[in-house]
Amino acid sequence: MRLKDSISRRKFVEQGFVKGLIAPFLGLMSVKSLTSRAQSASNYPTKPIRFIVPFAVGGSGDLISRVISEQLTKSMGQAWVIENKGGNGSVLGTEIAARANPDGYNVVLSNGAAITIGPLMGQQLGYKPMEDLVHVCLLGTFTNALIVRADHPAKNFTDFLNLAKQNPGKISYSSAGVGSAGYLTGELLKHLAKVDMVHIPYKGTGPAMTDLLGGQIDAMFNALIAASPYIKSGKVRALAVTSQQRISDHSDIPTMNETIPGAIGDAWFGISVPAKTPASVVERLRLEVFKIMDQPETKQKLQDMGLNSNLLGPKEFLQFLNNENKKWSPVIKSSNLTNNS
Repeated sequence: MRLKDSISRRKFVEQGFVKGLIAPFLGLMSVKSLTSRAQSASNYPTKPIRFIVPFAVGGSGDLISRVISEQLTKSMGQAWVIENKGGNGSVLGTEIAARANPDGYNVVLSNGAAITIGPLMGQQLGYKPMEDLVHVCLLGTFTNALIVRADHPAKNFTDFLNLAKQNPGKISYSSAGVGSAGYLTGELLKHLAKVDMVHIPYKGTGPAMTDLLGGQIDAMFNALIAASPYIKSGKVRALAVTSQQRISDHSDIPTMNETIPGAIGDAWFGISVPAKTPASVVERLRLEVFKIMDQPETKQKLQDMGLNSNLLGPKEFLQFLNNENKKWSPVIKSSNLTNNS
């Protein structure tokens, strides 16, 4: 027993001695690791930044990204290299970003389909939008317009709502497809105004516009910038826009929100990075994006593409996303909307 006790005491002392030697070493390693990360963040960026765009080449998201990446390359002294990873309603590229190294060199153009609307409609995701990504900043929104052909009996938004109420299930509206901002805005309007309209999905706005002009459908939600030439030529009448406030270039067109509070249905784009990206890097990205977005040249280019600048930092952006979820959740549930609708 004494021998065993002696051995046990010896092991205890030896283990304690070893731990005493190792503990400061581990602490030193931890400090060095933190110092290294801090230095890395302060020198950021030291190599090209991968900018994942979850859309095909040529679309609005891709074009906006190219303007932003060009300016950020100049501002930050390192190339922003665009990788188009379109597919699955922008979910594919967003998932790639969510699983990427959180070192500040993987950035994604985030949007409603991949962050809020898709999940609410039951889309299967390989990531958690609010946990696996840090949402750096909101860039801005795209406004849609509710338009009718020039000879339509609805002369204004109130007329349109009255017609819909008087003819339940007979007034049709089109959009660029199920899940699009136009489609969801129509469902939001139905939900808030308590009207019954029929949604006619199209694979693109071109065919939908053709049928609108031909009288096959009553109304259409289309991007304001795309509808502008038709509005100016008098071929269609804009009854309302989907933004929170009137658009300066079309101040004569009222918002739906003026008549139906809460009827706001703009699409949006933002900048997000993988979770655990250093806070100092997130802040640097925010500052750089805010700086280039404040440049008159950049502002004008993006405005010409239909993007209404609405810069929000991480805290405000997160609140914006929470509000989006709160707004769309009852609409999607009440209309039983899914990706297969």
